[in-house]
Amino acid sequence: MTLLALIEVRPGVRSGKPCFVGTRIAVYDVLEYLAGGMTPAEIVEDFPELTEDHVRAALEFAAMRERRLAVPA
Repeated sequence: MTLLALIEVRPGVRSGKPCFVGTRIAVYDVLEYLAGGMTPAEIVEDFPELTEDHVRAALEFAAMRERRLAVPA
């Protein structure tokens, strides 16, 4: 299983933002917590429905978006 399989977009849920499958937790929320200095372990402790794989999936998702933005159209 690829980590990106942990992420889905559902219309009407969090305004269509990418969320973790089966939750209303947005990928961007996890990225903001990481940017704010939280560790993956702290995020998982605060959100027990997530695992450290979810945190890695958020990072992979962000890296993929960055690569797409860096490629000239």
